[in-house]
Amino acid sequence: MERRPVNRKNGVTSDHIIDVTHKGKTLRLRRVRYHDAETGKRYQFLTNHFRLSAKTIADIYKDRWQIEIFFREIKQNLRIKSFVGNTENAVRIQIYTALTVYLLLAYQKFLSRIGMSVQQIFQILSLNLLGSDTLDELLK
Repeated sequence: MERRPVNRKNGVTSDHIIDVTHKGKTLRLRRVRYHDAETGKRYQFLTNHFRLSAKTIADIYKDRWQIEIFFREIKQNLRIKSFVGNTENAVRIQIYTALTVYLLLAYQKFLSRIGMSVQQIFQILSLNLLGSDTLDELLK
């Protein structure tokens, strides 16, 4: 529908207003194409934000992807399968708690100089939560 001017020096290669039709309904969107000079990757973003600059749109979506990666790492490494609360404070408390446990286990791994991963130590502790053995006894 419309081509907007872009500054190719900042990585934005195109900025278009498009119409997408599906099942008889038309939706007006903005398509921003971006080339990341650091990685060499090319991205295409669809959005309904028409007032922001194309570079701002690209930066927002790139940062959003980093946030997605961060949460995936937390869920995999910190064993957070789901969040108990949905408020910002509840999510922060759960992440801080999981990070604290992970750091304590990593420190214990460092102190004991054993060849186990932090995940293996976590599994041993999980299986022996109600036992009376000390952590040193469990790791030996």
